[in-house]
Amino acid sequence: MDYNYTQKKEKPTIRDTANLKLKVCGMKKNPLEVTALQPDYMGFIFWEPSQRYFKGALPHLPHRIRKVGVFVDASLSTVLERIEDYQLLLVQLHGNENPDFCASVKEKAPHVAVIKVFSIKDNFDFSVVMPYEPVCDFFLFDTKGKLPGGNGYTFDWRVLEKYPSTKPYFLSGGIGPDQLDSIKTFLERPESKYCHALDVNSGFEIEPGWKDIKRLKRFIEDMQQF
Repeated sequence: MDYNYTQKKEKPTIRDTANLKLKVCGMKKNPLEVTALQPDYMGFIFWEPSQRYFKGALPHLPHRIRKVGVFVDASLSTVLERIEDYQLLLVQLHGNENPDFCASVKEKAPHVAVIKVFSIKDNFDFSVVMPYEPVCDFFLFDTKGKLPGGNGYTFDWRVLEKYPSTKPYFLSGGIGPDQLDSIKTFLERPESKYCHALDVNSGFEIEPGWKDIKRLKRFIEDMQQF
């Protein structure tokens, strides 16, 4: 991705990356190995068509690593069941869920934070996020593709120059080791101010659901050098 900001004349100030969180999503085959790297969030997909669909028993994870359940147009009862079964602390809504649905999740599970996902290709009308502000704790911006996530490529992060909100957001969509320079440049830009976390998935996989621990570890170490 060409992330050239040469047209901007102001001297950038690098964002405080010490507060930038990391979410590793699409957990399936080696969650305990990922746990050893101590990401802030780990995402488990509860959408059956996904190659990273998670089912069965979840190994014990430290409480400090917050478990995120990822859903695509699931029923409220299904979301609440998974919250209970897996002791989720966040739910990520990746489908066409409306603000009323988000409000219902918060009403029924007030201890759980709600992340609403919006997919971006070339342009995006940010007015669509505003009705969700009162009923969501975070937004997540992902790449628009054939699937509701895990498409393996990035969108043009410059779109976020027009972000009108102060709601913290997750940045997702094809983030991998080869994006380090682009990430650094993004973190120097004003639009990164409300970026709460980077969300990584397919860019660090040996196969769907099996994370490449060496690449992920190196990425975390490289990020700490910013």
